[in-house]
Amino acid sequence: MNEALKIDVVTLFPQMLDGFLGESMMKRAAEAGLVQFRTVNPRDFTTDKHNTTDDRPFGGGPGMVMKPEPLFAAIESIQTPESHVILLTPGGKTFQQADARRLADQHSHLIFVCGHYEGVDERVRETLIDEEISIGDYVLTNGVLAASVVIDAVVRLRPGVLGGGEMATEDESFSSGLLEYPQYTRPPEFRGMKVPEILFSGNHAKIEEWRRRKSLERTAERRPDLLGRRSEEEE
Repeated sequence: MNEALKIDVVTLFPQMLDGFLGESMMKRAAEAGLVQFRTVNPRDFTTDKHNTTDDRPFGGGPGMVMKPEPLFAAIESIQTPESHVILLTPGGKTFQQADARRLADQHSHLIFVCGHYEGVDERVRETLIDEEISIGDYVLTNGVLAASVVIDAVVRLRPGVLGGGEMATEDESFSSGLLEYPQYTRPPEFRGMKVPEILFSGNHAKIEEWRRRKSLERTAERRPDLLGRRSEEEE
C-alpha cells in the first residue's frame, strides 16, 4: 500500500476547510488512509494576550501584514526534512496540471501556507517557503480557497483515490496538453440530440481517432495557446 500523503494547511480560518475536507472525494481518501489532513492555526502560536497575528506594514500603505513570529512557530512545529512548503499568493507561479502531477508524485508531505490580508512578512517567504503558487490572475480575500483548489487537483492524482487507476485521469483536460473530448452517456437520444454513431461502433481505434480529433478541435477553438505550447515543447 502506498504511503499516505500528509497535507497540512496553515491558516487563520481552518473552519473554511471543514466542508471541503469532510465531503466527497477528500473524505473518502482520508477514510481509506490515502491522505492525512491537518489544519494549523498561527493564532495558537501567538504570545500576547490579544493573540495578534498581523500588524501595519513598515513604510505605510493600506491593510495589514501577517507577522513572522506566529507563522515561523506554526510552520516549524510541523516541518520535517521531507516537507515541501507552499505559499498561496497572487505573486506565485500560475498553477498548472503538470504542477499537480509533480506534487502528487514527488512529495510525501505538503504544507500549504495561506496568506491573508496584504500577505505575509517577506522573511517568512525568504526563509521557509519552497514554492509559491497562484491559481490565477486575481486576488482572493485569503489563501484558503486557493489551497483547496490545489489540494483537490493533487489528491485526485494519488494512487487509489479515483477508481480506474491511471486511466481515470490520463485523458482529462490538460493531462495530454489538450482539452478533453466531448463525453456522452444514456440515453442515446435526448430532446432530439443524438450521441455520435461512432461511439456505438465498438471500433476502439476509430473511437480514439474521433476523440483525438475532437480534442484538437475543442482546444483550437477555446484554448489555441495550448496548441502553441505543445508545438514549442515538441521542437
